[in-house]
Formats: sequence, C-alpha cells, structure tokens
Amino acid sequence: MIKKSFALALMMLVTVVFLNNRVEGQERTVIDETGRKVKISSSPKRIISLAPGITEILFALHLDEEIIGVTDYCDFPVAARNKPRIGGFINPSIEKIVSLRPDLIIGTSDGNLMETIHRLGDLGFSVYLINPKSFNGVMKAIHHIGTTAGREEESRKITGNMILKEEEIATRIKSFPKPKIFFQVGYAPIMTAGRGTLADDLIRLAGGRSISENESVNYPHYNIETILSKAPDIIIMSSMDSKKDYLNLIKMWQSWKDLPAVKMNAVFVVDSNLVDRPTPRVAEGLEAMARMIHPEAFGKKK
Repeated sequence: MIKKSFALALMMLVTVVFLNNRVEGQERTVIDETGRKVKISSSPKRIISLAPGITEILFALHLDEEIIGVTDYCDFPVAARNKPRIGGFINPSIEKIVSLRPDLIIGTSDGNLMETIHRLGDLGFSVYLINPKSFNGVMKAIHHIGTTAGREEESRKITGNMILKEEEIATRIKSFPKPKIFFQVGYAPIMTAGRGTLADDLIRLAGGRSISENESVNYPHYNIETILSKAPDIIIMSSMDSKKDYLNLIKMWQSWKDLPAVKMNAVFVVDSNLVDRPTPRVAEGLEAMARMIHPEAFGKKK
C-alpha cells in the first residue's frame, strides 16, 4: 500500500510539472455543458475519454491519434479496443489517468461520478463534461467536443448529416398517427425510459408516443399489470444485455394475447448501441425505430 501511495504521489508530482510547463497564452477558458468553467489547451493533443459514447464521437471527429485513454467499455469503432484502458466509466483508475498525462479529459454528467470529476480537477486536469439527453443534445455534444478539441468543421459535417436524417424521417411520418410505445430497457425488474431521456425523445421523433412519457423518473420500474393497463401498440426492447435470448423475450410478450402490440405482431428488438449511446450513430437508431413504428412510411406493410 505504501509503495502504491508513493507511486501515485510521484505521478501526481510529474503531472503538476507537466501542467505547469504549458506555454502561457496557449490556454483558453470554456464553459462545459454543466456550466463549469474549464481551462483547456488551445490544441489538445492528449485526450482521455470517460465514456463509450464520447470515444465514438472522438473517433468520428478524426481524433484517433489524440486519444490516449478510454474506458473498459469503449468498443466502437474497433480501433478503440486498442487504446490504453483507464478502467470503468463509474470507477476509472485515477492512477492510470495521471500516468497518461492528458491535456484534456472528456466525461459525461449522466454516467461519471462528480466525485471523480472533482478529484481530477483538483489534480489540475482539464475536465470537460457533456450532458446529452435528446437528439438535439447529442448534436450539441458533438459540436462542443469538436470545438473544444479543434475539430469544429468535422463536427458541423456530422451534425449536418444528422439534421438531414431527422428531417427526412419527419417528412415521411408527418401524416401518420402516433401509436403508443413501450420501450423496455431492463428485464429483472422491467424498466422503461421516462421523460427527459434520449430514448423518450427518439420515440417522439420516430412518430410514436411513449406510455411512460409523463414519468419524471429517468428509468422507472413497471410491472406487467401496469403495461397491460397502458395497452401499448408497439413494444421495442433495447438490446442492452447481449447475453439475453431475445427470441424468448419476444415469446414471453407474445403470451399476453390481449396486448395490442401482440395482436399487431409489433414486438421488436433495437440495437442498444444505436439508441442508448449519445453518438452520431443515434441517427441510425432514429431511423431504425421509425421503421419499427411506421413501416408503412418506408414502403412496408404493418
């Protein structure tokens, strides 16, 4: 324990020297998405990501070479798996982060502990937080990361394509009614997405109306009786747990013969990476959900 503490203290000292040696005038102060003032390098070259979604955005912005550390859960694109690991996004290794000497750390207020953020800030690191909770919020995060990391033009291209996709889908579905959707994100217990979540926003943009749209809790628990009483027209399950057998889960829902979703053969599984992670791929997730909710808008019969 003494050796570990000494090693951490030594790395902290090295980091302080590294940070103090930055050339004066090459820093700027920005406001992150939680309202925090953050001093960052005018051209960050050593970036650590504290969440899978952030890693995807960094790669999409062509910051491959600048990424020096990612979490254990950062698996997309494939190149992310070869980056140095700093632990989980809830409990990253402060010691590992210190050893990597980043000049910019990007985290999310919806997944990283503020205790970790404050600790990294106290050590002198620049920590920028994003807080995306909607489709527009994801685009804003991409723009902010691009601006912060010197890739503003790339961020404009990405968000421009996302806007085009959103507008295309809105045009396709504008004349159709809004069916009731149950979006399932948990299994034991059953959980759904409430108001103010990315999933809730995607359902709305895809032409549906979530049965949990009025829930103030982000991820409320629902029992079967509640779901039956709300009578969803469509059930969409997020594939968060890759170990689950979704064919069996679909069969479980199909056993409730009185559910409108079952009667209409409208029980689906959507790739969680497309709808749960705040990345450019969320535009693909929006289209995937729109095709499930309104197949007729894409030339298919219900």
